[in-house]
Amino acid sequence: MYIDVDGAPLYAYTGGKAFEPGRPTVVFIHGVLNDHSVWILQSRYFAHHGFNVLAIDLPGHGRSGGDAPASVEDATRTVIRLLDRMGLEGAALVGHSFGSLIALQAAATAPERVWALGLVGTAYPMRVSPVLLEASLHTPDKAIAMVNTYSHSTLAPPPSVLGPGTWLYGASRALMQRVLASNAQVNVFHRGFLACDRYQGGEAAARALRCPVQFILGARDQMTPPKAAQPLIDGARAAGVAVDVVQLPAGHALMAEAPDGVLQALQRGLQPLRV
Repeated sequence: MYIDVDGAPLYAYTGGKAFEPGRPTVVFIHGVLNDHSVWILQSRYFAHHGFNVLAIDLPGHGRSGGDAPASVEDATRTVIRLLDRMGLEGAALVGHSFGSLIALQAAATAPERVWALGLVGTAYPMRVSPVLLEASLHTPDKAIAMVNTYSHSTLAPPPSVLGPGTWLYGASRALMQRVLASNAQVNVFHRGFLACDRYQGGEAAARALRCPVQFILGARDQMTPPKAAQPLIDGARAAGVAVDVVQLPAGHALMAEAPDGVLQALQRGLQPLRV
């Protein structure tokens, strides 16, 4: 479905179910050079088990119009405006990588609107190497290949991804190329990496949390290794909220390499919201 957010169409995949007022809602937020499709298993499960699902394409990405966010704070405003447009008092936010920072900042900015938080493949600070930043700007195909190498820890996916024989690297590379090509005005690859690299509000946001939070991390993640999430974990614990830390046998592409593990963790974390 498309939702008008600040005069531009924002695409949200609903998991194959119509949006029903009164149900708890989960908003899924993708990372750099991804789109809503990375959440295919998780979004469809929750849509068919008592939740509204809004798996969005960030502005300027994929099917969404508007200007691609230049900062975590820019994207946060989009998420909060989405809740406004849908008439939602609040929702659970689940984000991966760049999306995890957006979800975290939204929960700190509007704590009364965020009822649960899932941070997948997160880190703070989320620094991007100068080599990757440069490549994302001048040689994006090379950077896409680099990211795929660093993001995956296995060649063969479990059956619940797309079935036996799926090539994780090829599928991920094709998605990234498609999202990059979806915006002819802005290099969303470089812009997204800059937003991650420059974000400075992570620890303050974690200490401002008022909702339960899950950290779903890849034990073999080279992009955002588990130890890099510790400042956020410590901040959330200092805030006094319920904290659940899950490590899965995967790299940064957790939804592809450990889809069932991600789903099972989210089932546990979002169960209290079920009506």
